[in-house]
Amino acid sequence: MSAEMKVTGGEWTAREIAQQPAVWLEVADLVARERARLDAFIAPLLADAGVRIVLTGAGTSSYIGGCLAPGLAGKLGRRVDSVATTDLVSGPHLYLQRDVPTLLVSFARSGGSPESVAAVELADRALDHVHHLVITCNAAGALAQRMTAARNACVLVLPDATNDRAFAMTSSFTSMVLVAALIFGAIPASAVAALARAGDAALPRARLLATELAARSFERVVYLGSNSLQALAAESALKMLELTDGRTVAVSQSTLGFRHGPKTIVNARTLVVMFVSNDPYTRAYDRDLLDELRREARAGAIVAVGAPTGVAQGDRLELPGTDDMNDLALALVDVVFAQLLGLNQSLRFGLTPDNPNASGVVSRVVQGVTVHPWSRELADVSRR
Repeated sequence: MSAEMKVTGGEWTAREIAQQPAVWLEVADLVARERARLDAFIAPLLADAGVRIVLTGAGTSSYIGGCLAPGLAGKLGRRVDSVATTDLVSGPHLYLQRDVPTLLVSFARSGGSPESVAAVELADRALDHVHHLVITCNAAGALAQRMTAARNACVLVLPDATNDRAFAMTSSFTSMVLVAALIFGAIPASAVAALARAGDAALPRARLLATELAARSFERVVYLGSNSLQALAAESALKMLELTDGRTVAVSQSTLGFRHGPKTIVNARTLVVMFVSNDPYTRAYDRDLLDELRREARAGAIVAVGAPTGVAQGDRLELPGTDDMNDLALALVDVVFAQLLGLNQSLRFGLTPDNPNASGVVSRVVQGVTVHPWSRELADVSRR
């Protein structure tokens, strides 16, 4: 595959998808080395039962927070919200409560997008008590540089391999999810070796299925999932849009939400992918919808992705070694299939996956955002 990818301009994308299991072991080692420093920063904050945790990032980095929030809220027993930097910057007063102690966790591959730095600066102005945990893949980025010197911040820079060179975020996404899950205890350190083995086992299976499905020339792809896997579905749809330069229509929805209108997108040229939950209760809803879609037989193909015990019927991608994982850990293995499907669709269109948008309408690091001045007084409508 490597020689083919060099010719087609997909070498970095393919490499960064394939390296993920090995990189997960590296980032787990990093967290272990930095554990004392991280705990010294975070433990006093979590000692306050009223502290709010806000997970933030832009684009793919915003879906990191979406994947993490349900599991972290259950694990920590406190309020955890995922709010994109693109929302925080356009309306900080709508998402940040002045008198609520807040830990803002910022995720960024490059840390160079205008919203990344603006979000932390706005939080400092909008909140009376705020601390920042910055998780980034780029030590030289504006976010890391700005926050390393901040007295109310802790910065963790991931190994350089996670700073994806390709346009689409792949290993940076899964690595930042894993790091935050390890820091807050949503995935135990003892589980990472098994997670990496499951990722290695998934790669050839996912590659084969993704190649077969891309050859069928689907015009639409729908990704479905519940809770943490709903955010994963959104990230998967974004990967398809990015890597095909918008030529494949890709959408996402929750399992139960799909019947409330979005289901009308399904036709004979549609591929439906269901990320099946490992939670037995949630999985019952996933299976109900799978059965319904298969009975209706309107979609071109319906594929269930998940642990072998969860996808025991119909077209499926079974992921060995994932039966005992929580959905947050399962998401890291699931997404490998979506990444490879996007890569293969990109190649089918004759695009260069490492830079699929040749026109420059979008770029690896977002450009063209003007961050406008904001103050508490400006946000107070009564004073206008």
